[in-house]
Amino acid sequence: MIKFNKNQIFIVTGASSGLGEGTALLLNELGATVVGIARNEERLNAMKAKCKYPENMHLEMKDLTENIEELPQYVKELKNKYGKFSGLAYCAGITSLQPLKLLDINDTKKLFDIDYFAPIFMAKGFADKRNNIGEGASAVFISSLAAKSCNRGMISYSGAKAALISSIRCIAKEYANQKIRFNCVSPSDIKTPMQSWIKDILGEEKNPGWSYPMGMGEVNDVANMIIYLLSDKAKWVTAQNYIVDCGVM
Repeated sequence: MIKFNKNQIFIVTGASSGLGEGTALLLNELGATVVGIARNEERLNAMKAKCKYPENMHLEMKDLTENIEELPQYVKELKNKYGKFSGLAYCAGITSLQPLKLLDINDTKKLFDIDYFAPIFMAKGFADKRNNIGEGASAVFISSLAAKSCNRGMISYSGAKAALISSIRCIAKEYANQKIRFNCVSPSDIKTPMQSWIKDILGEEKNPGWSYPMGMGEVNDVANMIIYLLSDKAKWVTAQNYIVDCGVM
């Protein structure tokens, strides 16, 4: 069984809802100290109200796209405040549904900022040896099955998530000799507010991709994979992209 202790400190972005909330709550339940980052203070406080050990749940309000170049410095500031980090779970993200004929450069840049550039620069801050515990530190980034399945209308989203997987592999190989691990998790459709929005637009009956042999995934189906990759149970696992899709691919 995976267990953590309060001296193991993890950053979780997107902690106010969906996969970020589920990951933050599960880490906390398993004994870790969590620094939960999100933009919405009300939802962050609601997340903390659900946690098992509120004294080990710290909240930070932050728009990660506000100044992406300064994210490594932000991670350093968090380290100075809370201590060196054992791990990072980057779960913040947005999606977009635009066919090519309606593709907008500003919308595409906005999506790449939160789904690609922000995680890469958070990785840069986390990888700095002044900010992590060294050997055994682990970072996990949420990509998406969309990076491989490439459905209609998902041009920007699929592109950003595919780019993230490739870049995290490169980073993992840079830091393998320091025994700091970097991996991605690529879920299919999970019961989150973001996925509900897409489902409502595409229509379940018109899109067989919404059908899963074991039913649609729950948040903890993905959070448990993230927890495994953050733990020392996965100490020999790096530069990987784990697909969690109930066998759809």
